[in-house]
Amino acid sequence: MGRIHCPGKGISQSAIPYRRSVPVWLKSTSEDVREQICKLAKKGLTPSQIGVILRDSHGVAQVKWVAGNKILRILKSNGLAPTLPEDLYYLIKKAVSIRKHLERNRKDKDSKFRLILVESRVHRLARYYK
Repeated sequence: MGRIHCPGKGISQSAIPYRRSVPVWLKSTSEDVREQICKLAKKGLTPSQIGVILRDSHGVAQVKWVAGNKILRILKSNGLAPTLPEDLYYLIKKAVSIRKHLERNRKDKDSKFRLILVESRVHRLARYYK
């Protein structure tokens, strides 16, 4: 699927393995992974940061294959899910930083235009999550 406000087509050269089974060399069990996810969430990490840590440090390619559920679903079942969806949170954070920049640099027309684009993305996502 294409992007909203730029000509990009998607995530180039990013493909998950075809086989959906757990690798034989992986020693972590489903419970170990769930405990690790809860421990990292209590530290304040977002679901995507948790996934990166599990992939890089613990050798868990896809949490869904090992634990049977996605990271966010595991967090929701344990009551640790973030109140605001991660993508919406980062878009709002970006819009706030652009607004702060515009307060200091009032003549920056390009930033004003980009702020409009970011805010329209925020409104679109907010509609989706309602």
